[in-house]
Amino acid sequence: MSRRVELYSVEANDPHGELVDRTGVGPEQLERIGRLMTAMGRLRTVERKVFEAGQQYMRLKETDMLAIQFLIACFHQNVDATPGMLAAHLRITPASTTKLLDRLENSGHVVRSRSNLDRRTVTVTVTPHTRLAAMNAVGRHHAARFAAAAALTESEIKIVTRFLAATADDMEATLLDEGSPPSRDG
Repeated sequence: MSRRVELYSVEANDPHGELVDRTGVGPEQLERIGRLMTAMGRLRTVERKVFEAGQQYMRLKETDMLAIQFLIACFHQNVDATPGMLAAHLRITPASTTKLLDRLENSGHVVRSRSNLDRRTVTVTVTPHTRLAAMNAVGRHHAARFAAAAALTESEIKIVTRFLAATADDMEATLLDEGSPPSRDG
């Protein structure tokens, strides 16, 4: 009989307490935390599968897909996206951004044009076809999260939001401790 291997619990990742100070944390609380970490891990795994399915459906590289996602968000918020904004978001060089935009424009995913406000500024928009394809490939999966969030009470939303924000802050702080995170250019 095969035993299920747990990937995300504290016990699975730090059985001897070398990374996590468990002072004052009893076995029941440790188990609850393990269930929470497992749920977060499963969410990350499913999100990755959705992202990869979208990449395959749209036949895009990871950075291309992240660029499309950013440009769609800019479109929905009426923000004129520039190559510089895209480079900053993706943390890639201007040269890499130009190559990325050339590739996306040549494949019909984006259009570069001059800004109506400042003719010196280039703006980048996603084509309607790509926006629709992204919505069908990935957007409907991400929209499924809404039902789970809508089922929460206001106090539950505050708790979950506080937890997720604190987790992100704490994890980001570990990156800062190690130096700057790697860029996507590599």
